Amino acid sequence: MRGSSLRSACNVNLNGVRDIKEMVFYRTPYPESRILMLDNYFPILMFIFVGLAVGVLPIMLGSGLSRLLGVHRPNSEKLSPYECGFEAFEDARMKFDVRYYLVAILFILFDLEIAFLFPWAVVLQEIGFFGFMAMAVFLGILTIGFIYEWMKGALEWE
Repeated sequence: MRGSSLRSACNVNLNGVRDIKEMVFYRTPYPESRILMLDNYFPILMFIFVGLAVGVLPIMLGSGLSRLLGVHRPNSEKLSPYECGFEAFEDARMKFDVRYYLVAILFILFDLEIAFLFPWAVVLQEIGFFGFMAMAVFLGILTIGFIYEWMKGALEWE
């Protein structure tokens, strides 16, 4: 009994549409519009194709032209690793000290602080005292974090 009610629910007539497949792929539920529903996705498809063309075509053209027009004579000197005029003496995948990453993260943090200060300074007259206090709280939290890092010795490089 349940199966028959489900079957009859799927065959409901929506403005002449007898099947879900017909409604999705061939026309919209509106009888006056007989265009494909996929036409709505054409701009997105074109955006993807143009993006791929802009990214891939210069690489292919450059490598193809260099192979056609350039002289290709590899030897041991040309294929050897070059680093500042001397041979590499360590593995390129060596471990870095954690403090290096910590200093990099701190730089990004305080660089973002400056990125927030410029627009705030431009609209300070419009946002008034509330905007001033919000930025004071923001800068206060950052200052407390900076003092905490300083006291822990995170900024000292040995």
